[in-house]
Parts: sequence; C-alpha cells; structure tokens
Amino acid sequence: MFSRLPICALFITAALPIVAQPAGDGRTDDTAAVQHLLDAGGAVRFGRGTYRLTRTLEVDLDQTGFVSLSGDGVARFVMAGPGPAFRFKGTHGGTAAPQTFKPEVWERQRTPMVDAIEIVGDHPEADGIEAVGTMQLTLTRVVVREARHGVRLAVRNRNVILSECHLYHNRGVGVFYDGVDLHQSTITGCHISYNAGGGVVTRGGGVRNLHIGNCDIESNMTPEAPPTANVLIDCTGGSTAEVTIVGCTIQHNPSPGAANVRFIGRGKPYGGDESVRWGHLTIADNVLSDVEINIDLQHVRGAVITGNTFGVGYQHDLRAVDCSHLAIGANTFDRNPPYYRGKSEAVKGGLVFRDCSDCTLTGLHVSGVRGHEAALLLEACSGFNLSGCTLLDSDGVGLLLRNSRDSLVTGCRIADRRPDRTAAPSIRIQGGSGNDLHANQTAQGVETR
Repeated sequence: MFSRLPICALFITAALPIVAQPAGDGRTDDTAAVQHLLDAGGAVRFGRGTYRLTRTLEVDLDQTGFVSLSGDGVARFVMAGPGPAFRFKGTHGGTAAPQTFKPEVWERQRTPMVDAIEIVGDHPEADGIEAVGTMQLTLTRVVVREARHGVRLAVRNRNVILSECHLYHNRGVGVFYDGVDLHQSTITGCHISYNAGGGVVTRGGGVRNLHIGNCDIESNMTPEAPPTANVLIDCTGGSTAEVTIVGCTIQHNPSPGAANVRFIGRGKPYGGDESVRWGHLTIADNVLSDVEINIDLQHVRGAVITGNTFGVGYQHDLRAVDCSHLAIGANTFDRNPPYYRGKSEAVKGGLVFRDCSDCTLTGLHVSGVRGHEAALLLEACSGFNLSGCTLLDSDGVGLLLRNSRDSLVTGCRIADRRPDRTAAPSIRIQGGSGNDLHANQTAQGVETR
C-alpha cells in the first residue's frame, strides 16, 4: 500500500507492524496508521486507495526530520473530522536571511513536500493542508475539494511554493494567507476555482513577495457568502505588499460585491504613520472578465497595471478609491460582441477614479461603456497625466473631470460614432482648477461647467 525511500534511494516496502498498515479501503479509520508512517519521517509513498481520516495528521518536522508525501495521483484522503487533513509544523521563526536560521531547520526541517495526492472534505470544518513555522514548504499536483479551505498558511512560514495544484469547490478559500507572516511565496500553474470564500486571499499578517503566475482562477465567490474576490488582498490589521499577478485568466461570476482582483491597502500603521497605504503591486498580461468589478483598488499606493484585457465588468472594469502613484497603460477595455450576447444591457464596464492623486494613464483603449455618466471618470482627483488614450462609442461623456485639479490630458482620441448616440461632449470639465488639455481629438467637443 505504501513504500518509503531510504538513503540508498531504492523503494522498499516498510517493515512495519500490521497495526500500522493503512487499509485504504475508504471505510476503515486510517488515521492512526497513517500518523504512524508520518512519525517515522522520510519519504512516504501511498498506493492506490482511499484513506479515511477522523482527525488532523500532525507532521512535527523537528521530531520527524525530513518528510515527503507522495500519492502518484492515485491516493485519496477523505477528511471526516474538523481541521486540516495534514498540518506541517516547524520551528523557523526567522526571515529568509541565512543568518536567521537555527541549525535544526536545515538539519531536520527544510523543504517538506507533498505531491500528487487528493484530499476530499467530509466534515463542515475539514481543511486540506495547513502549515505553521515551515521553511520551503512545496506542494505540487495536489487536489483539494469539498473542504473548507484548500491550503491554509498561518502564524509564520517562509519560501512557500504551490505548483500544478487543483483547489476546487471548497466552502472557504482556495489558498488562505490567514494572518500569516510570510515572505517569498509562489503560486504557479494552478487551477483555483469555485471556492466560495475567494481564490487566493490574504487577511492581516505581514505578507511580502507574493507571486501568482500562469494560473486559472475562476468563480471563487457565491451570492450566499460575503463579498470576496478571485484574488483578495486585505491589509486590514496587517500589511501585504510586493505582489505580482501575471499571465492568468481571472474571471467569473457576478456575485454581489465581488471582484476579480481586490486590493485593500489601508492596514497596520508603519513607523508611526497612521495613513500608510500598502501596494507595490503589479498586474500584467492577464485576462479578466465576468464579475461586478474586474480590478478594485482601495487605499493603494504604487501599482502598475498593464497588458491586460478586460471585459464583462458588470459595474466597472476598474475602480480606484483613495489611491496614488498608479501607472496604468496599454490595456484594452472592450465590449467584444461574442461575450455580451444576452447580457449587453446588464454590463456597464468603465473606469472610475475617486480621491486619487499622482497617477499616469497611458494608452488605454476603452470601448462600449454603458449606463454610466462617463466612460472614464476622475472625481476629486489631482495630478493625473492622461496621454494617448482612446475612448470610443460609450454612453454619456467620454472623459469627465469632476472637481479635479492639476491634471494633464494630451493626445487622446474620444468619439461616440453610434448613430443613436445621446447628446454628450467628448470631454467635460466640471469644477476643479489647473487642468490642461492639449492636442486631443474630440469628436463631440469639450464642455466646461
């Protein structure tokens, strides 16, 4: 049913008492037998079968020494009790800097691995995998479904990698950074879908260097749960920064208040500064669609958003409130007909900036905004630089500056070419001061109120 990999790197059947042999028949409680294997440490390989668990399997790395678990894609663990099926516990309390490591971390604990197993929840509070105090936790080809949270990272961890994992249809979060102090984590090549509490979620804690790449992240929300996002970064009570979201498809579904990417940057004060706004965020080369708000930025300082395609934002494609130092350019926000059949009137799209300052918008292509007073709204903003943007065939005004100041608009093309267009100018300046417009092509003119 299983084998262990000794130092000589040959697989042999472990010579363990019969009482320690897991049945893997889906009926027998295999908790004690599997725990016995884990306590022995080393490389444990599970054969084809369904291993029923009724309590959390604890992997105390300082006691077991190095541990790796593998199921070759044919081992299923059914978690029939509360808590995680597997909890990895280490003692690393330092950073990723070499001088902060205790000897036992390198000698006994580093790089616990889980590969090619499936975990299925069979209890309302069952989770997949939890990690505390680990260094270089590596999860590959892991499936977690029908649980609460797929992967929960808590207290403190360092250098975590999730690759080629499938976190599907869980009641909570796919990958949950739960008040954790964690620098250097990478999520790559994963499917994270239909998790009701969000796809990748950070709440509180202190997270840095979070990289999400080449993943499919879909429909991690439900109307029955509080509003969340496919990727939710919530700094409230903590801080998260140095985040990249690159090369992903992030989409579905229009649950109330949900977003594809939501970053809430107002968090724990830093250096006595109560007004700190966290950010240091890059969102690049993604496909984002089919939610209420595609990207929702609140209290963020420092973000680059470029090379993305946006569509089917039921309320907005991009909304930014109380943000600064945003560089947004070379994205498309388009009403592509195949994606709007049967729901055209319900989808508004459009870009809104409120109470934002010192932002650069370059090369935006916006088309077909519906039901808003403007395709691009700057309200109570200052210090914006708009250049080379194209705003086409949208309801209302193309560009509206309301009570905004000290902004520059140059080289933009703004036109509503629809034969049934409503009477609205291409640009409207309403209140504010110190705004300059130069070399713009405005088919419906400029209005100042």
